[in-house]
Amino acid sequence: MKTISFLRVVLRVTVTSAAEKDRLARLIESGRCRAVEAPAYADELKRFALEVADTSTADKQSRFFKALADETRLRIVKLLAAQEMCVCELMVALALTQPTASHHLGLLENAGLVKRRKEGKWVFYSAADPKLIEKIRKLDVVQR
Repeated sequence: MKTISFLRVVLRVTVTSAAEKDRLARLIESGRCRAVEAPAYADELKRFALEVADTSTADKQSRFFKALADETRLRIVKLLAAQEMCVCELMVALALTQPTASHHLGLLENAGLVKRRKEGKWVFYSAADPKLIEKIRKLDVVQR
Protein backbone atom coordinates (compact mmCIF):
# COMPACT_ATOMS: atom_id res chain seq x y z
CA MET A 1 0.00 0.00 0.00
CA LYS A 2 2.92 2.33 0.59
CA THR A 3 3.82 2.08 -3.10
CA ILE A 4 0.33 3.09 -4.21
CA SER A 5 0.27 6.08 -1.85
CA PHE A 6 3.63 7.20 -3.24
CA LEU A 7 2.26 6.69 -6.74
CA ARG A 8 -0.72 8.93 -6.13
CA VAL A 9 1.57 11.75 -4.98
CA VAL A 10 4.03 11.41 -7.87
CA LEU A 11 1.35 11.10 -10.55
CA ARG A 12 -0.40 14.37 -9.77
CA VAL A 13 1.79 16.16 -12.28
CA THR A 14 1.76 13.73 -15.21
CA VAL A 15 -1.55 11.84 -14.90
CA THR A 16 -4.72 13.60 -15.91
CA SER A 17 -7.46 11.56 -14.25
CA ALA A 18 -8.20 9.39 -11.24
CA ALA A 19 -9.00 6.52 -13.57
CA GLU A 20 -5.55 6.80 -15.13
CA LYS A 21 -3.98 6.80 -11.65
CA ASP A 22 -5.88 3.60 -10.86
CA ARG A 23 -4.74 1.96 -14.09
CA LEU A 24 -1.12 2.81 -13.34
CA ALA A 25 -1.56 1.52 -9.78
CA ARG A 26 -2.75 -1.81 -11.23
CA LEU A 27 0.29 -1.89 -13.54
CA ILE A 28 2.55 -1.39 -10.55
CA GLU A 29 0.74 -4.09 -8.56
CA SER A 30 1.06 -6.48 -11.49
CA GLY A 31 4.79 -5.87 -11.76
CA ARG A 32 4.63 -4.35 -15.28
CA CYS A 33 6.37 -1.22 -13.98
CA ARG A 34 7.89 0.07 -10.76
CA ALA A 35 6.29 2.93 -8.84
CA VAL A 36 9.20 5.28 -9.35
CA GLU A 37 9.07 4.61 -13.11
CA ALA A 38 5.29 4.94 -13.44
CA PRO A 39 5.17 8.60 -14.56
CA ALA A 40 7.86 8.02 -17.18
CA TYR A 41 6.16 4.81 -18.27
CA ALA A 42 2.83 6.62 -18.65
CA ASP A 43 4.50 9.30 -20.77
CA GLU A 44 6.22 6.62 -22.85
CA LEU A 45 2.90 4.86 -23.47
CA LYS A 46 1.27 8.14 -24.54
CA ARG A 47 4.14 8.90 -26.96
CA PHE A 48 3.91 5.36 -28.32
CA ALA A 49 0.15 5.77 -28.92
CA LEU A 50 0.73 9.03 -30.79
CA GLU A 51 3.40 7.45 -33.00
CA VAL A 52 1.57 4.22 -33.79
CA ALA A 53 -2.08 5.22 -33.63
CA ASP A 54 -2.40 8.99 -33.92
CA THR A 55 -5.90 10.42 -33.72
CA SER A 56 -5.79 12.16 -37.10
CA THR A 57 -5.03 8.96 -39.01
CA ALA A 58 -7.48 6.98 -36.90
CA ASP A 59 -10.22 9.53 -37.67
CA LYS A 60 -9.57 9.30 -41.41
CA GLN A 61 -9.51 5.50 -41.34
CA SER A 62 -12.65 5.43 -39.22
CA ARG A 63 -14.54 7.52 -41.79
CA PHE A 64 -13.28 5.25 -44.56
CA PHE A 65 -14.40 2.03 -42.89
CA LYS A 66 -17.70 3.51 -41.71
CA ALA A 67 -18.41 4.47 -45.31
CA LEU A 68 -17.88 0.86 -46.36
CA ALA A 69 -19.86 -0.57 -43.44
CA ASP A 70 -23.18 -0.37 -45.25
CA GLU A 71 -24.56 -2.67 -47.94
CA THR A 72 -26.06 0.17 -49.99
CA ARG A 73 -22.83 2.16 -49.97
CA LEU A 74 -20.86 -0.91 -51.01
CA ARG A 75 -23.24 -1.40 -53.93
CA ILE A 76 -22.87 2.27 -54.90
CA VAL A 77 -19.08 1.96 -54.82
CA LYS A 78 -19.20 -1.13 -57.04
CA LEU A 79 -21.50 0.59 -59.55
CA LEU A 80 -19.33 3.70 -59.66
CA ALA A 81 -16.20 1.61 -60.12
CA ALA A 82 -17.81 0.20 -63.25
CA GLN A 83 -19.01 3.52 -64.69
CA GLU A 84 -19.80 7.14 -63.94
CA MET A 85 -23.45 7.61 -62.97
CA CYS A 86 -25.73 10.50 -62.16
CA VAL A 87 -27.70 10.51 -58.91
CA CYS A 88 -30.93 9.67 -60.76
CA GLU A 89 -29.36 6.54 -62.26
CA LEU A 90 -28.19 5.39 -58.83
CA MET A 91 -31.66 6.05 -57.42
CA VAL A 92 -33.29 3.88 -60.08
CA ALA A 93 -30.66 1.12 -59.99
CA LEU A 94 -30.83 0.72 -56.22
CA ALA A 95 -34.42 1.86 -55.57
CA LEU A 96 -33.30 4.78 -53.40
CA THR A 97 -35.01 8.05 -52.62
CA GLN A 98 -33.13 11.23 -53.48
CA PRO A 99 -32.36 12.12 -49.83
CA THR A 100 -31.10 8.59 -49.13
CA ALA A 101 -28.91 8.56 -52.24
CA SER A 102 -27.50 12.00 -51.39
CA HIS A 103 -26.78 10.91 -47.81
CA HIS A 104 -24.87 7.80 -48.93
CA LEU A 105 -22.98 9.67 -51.64
CA GLY A 106 -22.02 12.41 -49.19
CA LEU A 107 -20.52 9.86 -46.78
CA LEU A 108 -18.65 8.14 -49.61
CA GLU A 109 -17.33 11.45 -50.90
CA ASN A 110 -16.27 12.53 -47.40
CA ALA A 111 -14.35 9.24 -47.05
CA GLY A 112 -12.58 9.88 -50.37
CA LEU A 113 -14.12 6.89 -52.14
CA VAL A 114 -16.12 8.78 -54.77
CA LYS A 115 -15.82 12.09 -56.56
CA ARG A 116 -18.40 14.21 -58.29
CA ARG A 117 -18.63 16.59 -61.16
CA LYS A 118 -21.42 18.97 -62.07
CA GLU A 119 -22.78 19.47 -65.53
CA GLY A 120 -25.48 22.14 -65.34
CA LYS A 121 -28.01 20.87 -62.81
CA TRP A 122 -26.80 17.29 -63.13
CA VAL A 123 -24.33 15.75 -60.71
CA PHE A 124 -22.29 12.77 -61.87
CA TYR A 125 -20.36 10.48 -59.53
CA SER A 126 -17.44 8.14 -60.19
CA ALA A 127 -14.88 6.20 -58.20
CA ALA A 128 -12.20 8.52 -56.80
CA ASP A 129 -9.55 5.81 -57.02
CA PRO A 130 -10.55 2.84 -59.22
CA LYS A 131 -7.43 0.87 -58.16
CA LEU A 132 -8.47 1.15 -54.50
CA ILE A 133 -11.98 -0.02 -55.36
CA GLU A 134 -10.50 -2.99 -57.22
CA LYS A 135 -8.43 -3.91 -54.16
CA ILE A 136 -11.54 -3.70 -51.98
CA ARG A 137 -13.40 -5.89 -54.46
CA LYS A 138 -10.64 -8.53 -54.28
CA LEU A 139 -10.93 -8.82 -50.51
CA ASP A 140 -12.32 -12.23 -49.70
CA VAL A 141 -14.59 -12.29 -46.67
CA VAL A 142 -14.44 -15.52 -44.72
CA GLN A 143 -17.88 -17.03 -44.17
CA ARG A 144 -18.42 -19.62 -41.47
